[in-house]
Amino acid sequence: MDNFKNDENIESAEQELESTSDRFSVNEALLEDFDDADNTESTDKKNISEALTKEVFEWLEVVVTAVISVVVIFTLFFRVATIDGPSMKETLHHGDKVIVTNFAYKAKKGDIVVISRNKENDKNFVSENQMPIIKRVIAVEGQRVDIDFETGEVYVDDKLLDEPYISTPTKRKFDVEFPLTVAPGCVFVMGDNRMDSLDSRDSSIGNDGMVDTRYILGNAIYKIFPFNDFGKLN
Repeated sequence: MDNFKNDENIESAEQELESTSDRFSVNEALLEDFDDADNTESTDKKNISEALTKEVFEWLEVVVTAVISVVVIFTLFFRVATIDGPSMKETLHHGDKVIVTNFAYKAKKGDIVVISRNKENDKNFVSENQMPIIKRVIAVEGQRVDIDFETGEVYVDDKLLDEPYISTPTKRKFDVEFPLTVAPGCVFVMGDNRMDSLDSRDSSIGNDGMVDTRYILGNAIYKIFPFNDFGKLN
């Protein structure tokens, strides 16, 4: 009888062990599923992070390339000049900033140009008291210039100039005699503030007031400062 009970107890214990083993198997399977889910989530986060990092670096590359391109373009083809003095009032004022370019540039009447200021017209010989000047082209080579200093009227090829840009009439005379014909390869220039401008009316600007086009540093095309007066220069 005792042996029978012992057999039952052993059989019961074996069944309990099998049940416990099954539970352990189920728990291990669940743990494996959780581990797989964690690994998948971790991989997804890593992939997203790598994709974002790659996109950020691509955008940075684009921005850096654009900045370098702008710097190179401005270095080669453009420069910023600051107006010093009142000679171009009311078009330009002291302290204004303009963009100047000499890319494929050929001077023409009406242009605003920056010029090396010295009698030799040598852009490599500009001392501190002979900084480049900014003026308006009044006539180009071969054109005849005459000025009536009594009335302040300017004639080019015997035609009266319409000059809405000037702030004062041309009544101030220097040492250059008129009428004159602009020499080959030269231009005749004046400031828009005719009563306060050292320009082609004075021989110190160049050869009898003529400016050699080789020493035009560039054409002022845009005013960029002050910002409320930003715009193209005519």
